[in-house]
Amino acid sequence: MSGPPVKRSLTLKGHRTSVSLEDEFWQAFREIAKAKSMPINVLASEIDAARDPETGLASAMRVFILNWYRNRE
Repeated sequence: MSGPPVKRSLTLKGHRTSVSLEDEFWQAFREIAKAKSMPINVLASEIDAARDPETGLASAMRVFILNWYRNRE
């Protein structure tokens, strides 16, 4: 079972921001960044740039992670 969201700081295009995700999502996010050979801040910046302005960054990251694992099959 998942615990409460954990807030972590990221740097997106030179600006610090905090994102709250459950630990399982943080672990998956790190795995994806490693698989793509990129720092988590760069991956988060790409997700941030591609998301709809009406969608929060944490939600966009969760959907990105879900789609990554769905598309691997």
